[in-house]
Amino acid sequence: MQKSIWAVSVLMIASQLGGCAENAGSHEQHSKQMDRTVDADTSGHHHHHSDDQTPIDCPMHNQSQHHQHGHNHKPFASTDEYIAHLDRSDRDQWQKPDEVVSALGLKGTETLADIGAGSGYFSFRFAKVLTDGDVIALDIEPEMITHIQKRAIDEGVQNVTARLAKADDPSVPNSADWVFICNVLHHIENTEAWLTRLHNQLSPGAKVAIIEFKPGELPVGPPEWMKIAPEKVIEILGAAGFSLSRQESDLLPYQDLFVFIRK
Repeated sequence: MQKSIWAVSVLMIASQLGGCAENAGSHEQHSKQMDRTVDADTSGHHHHHSDDQTPIDCPMHNQSQHHQHGHNHKPFASTDEYIAHLDRSDRDQWQKPDEVVSALGLKGTETLADIGAGSGYFSFRFAKVLTDGDVIALDIEPEMITHIQKRAIDEGVQNVTARLAKADDPSVPNSADWVFICNVLHHIENTEAWLTRLHNQLSPGAKVAIIEFKPGELPVGPPEWMKIAPEKVIEILGAAGFSLSRQESDLLPYQDLFVFIRK
């Protein structure tokens, strides 16, 4: 959710990256700072449609492209308030985190990099499945990294490591078998260059799971101008050296799930 995958305040993570994660505007590069708007960390910003359907995934929801260009899109001044917003239980109703984790079909021994991890919304869920594997939570927000590290210690989770990432660099270790990017891609400013770096950092055969919001009016997520159309997601990933393994449009009510393989 999810809202804290980071140019944009990208490794939005979930903080900045996570956020609304959508590449934007005409689906190209806008000044989107992956604030992990998350969305859920990936987003969460003002302008509510209702108490139950706050656009958690995007602090820029209902705002124009012109108004947002060049601005920092942090939805909350308080990190604690932002984390609480990203982790709110009603987000689970549409982000369906457990279904998403299950859909990847992890064996339990893999190393997975959660780009734009934000509050760790997905990271700790992956950790429960990767009993003999590792989760590397990446975010460009120092506060989110501190939060994840503290939570891992408090809960005794030994297979989650939090690392500070750069907005223009995925910062994924070559050992990663999987890369998870939820509600973050639309926040990345120079998407093509960022994806090329990601390709160079991964080994052949590594898998990349991407979740992005569907086109059209939705009760959650980023404004329409920020979204990346499904065909565009496939196109830019293909240009960066990734082949589409599968696309699921029915798993989530407001988002598409893509799984790519690094050639």
